[in-house]
Amino acid sequence: MTADFQRLVEALAANQVRYVIVGGVALVLHGSARTTGDLDICYARDQENLEALAAALAPLHPTLRGAPADLPFRIDAATLRSGLNFTLESKAGDVDLLGELTGVGGYEQLAPDADIMDLYGHPVRVMNLDALEAAKRAAGRLKDLADLAEILEIRRRRGERE
Repeated sequence: MTADFQRLVEALAANQVRYVIVGGVALVLHGSARTTGDLDICYARDQENLEALAAALAPLHPTLRGAPADLPFRIDAATLRSGLNFTLESKAGDVDLLGELTGVGGYEQLAPDADIMDLYGHPVRVMNLDALEAAKRAAGRLKDLADLAEILEIRRRRGERE
């Protein structure tokens, strides 16, 4: 199921969650033709934000993606604090919560240089191309290598450095 990006962004905005959009959606927002079915976010890990994030997602009834259906899972600040990265299914589709990204760090490192973009009427932080490139290089998966080529093409179209 492709994520309902608008529903997810609106839930996060309504609860004033501090986060940066990363991964495939960030690449698309920068102009990539790539498609993606989930929303990846890097979130601030302080108590106030963990509570806001849990409040935003709870009405969407998230479960752990790929886990047995009978495995209990509760979305609350304590659960989020005890983990770092969560791959979730929800009534609004798949969302990945990332406490940090290999090669670039966490929210505190990403937020200051993130690009602010309007998404569904909300200003959202989006991982900039330099950070996307660093994260993709560090991850090194086959799809990340393809994304690196896409980042080069976006830079070329913008007239930026190669």
